[in-house]
Amino acid sequence: MGESTARKLGEAALEAGISLSLHAPYFINLANPDPDSLKKTTGYILASCRAADWMGARRVVIHTGALMKRSRREALDIAKVSMAEVLRIWEGEGYSHIALCPETMGKINQLGDLTEVLELCQTDGRLIPCVDFGHLYARTLGALTGPAACEAILDEMEAALGPERAGQFHSHFSQIEFTPNGGEKCHRTFADNGGFGPDPAPLMAAVARRGWSPTFICESAGTQEQDALTMKALYRGAL
Repeated sequence: MGESTARKLGEAALEAGISLSLHAPYFINLANPDPDSLKKTTGYILASCRAADWMGARRVVIHTGALMKRSRREALDIAKVSMAEVLRIWEGEGYSHIALCPETMGKINQLGDLTEVLELCQTDGRLIPCVDFGHLYARTLGALTGPAACEAILDEMEAALGPERAGQFHSHFSQIEFTPNGGEKCHRTFADNGGFGPDPAPLMAAVARRGWSPTFICESAGTQEQDALTMKALYRGAL
């Protein structure tokens, strides 16, 4: 994205009263220890922060990466070292006013379940988790849905980060189709017939009950605005 386009987008969003976030390139891999790969990853994140700055966005979502035949523990330890280096350069370049948001991932062979993302965020108080509830639903093969699951997710976040920081988390939400072996297959819409999950209602109720103020980005497949309004109505109804 060029500077002119980004600034026009930011001006339009400001006029409409819309806050912006930005998703960094999908091929970022914090779990790759290769120096050239880390240099590329850092470059992608800094370029994303630059574009976010142009448009007035204050959060940049980043992927955690792939296991690359390593154990989950090994991959996470590498990601933590990589993140520390990214943050060092991010701060040095003057982007510390833009929060970096490591995202929970939807495929089982990717780094980025909830516990891993929270541990990564615990390495620096300026990191904000991006909790994608559709991804968590997919990587658990449909287990994480319903009131008890939502409360457990929010409880884990609060225990790891404290109520104030957890209450401002970033989030993606959509219903997801998954495969038995791999996890996430594709995003669906609330209107799709097929029993796709997770259900947004228990989550909106749980967040409202706690008085939290996260940012939810709807990622439904082509019906983002309609399904976002559905989520908004559920939240307001719960209030």
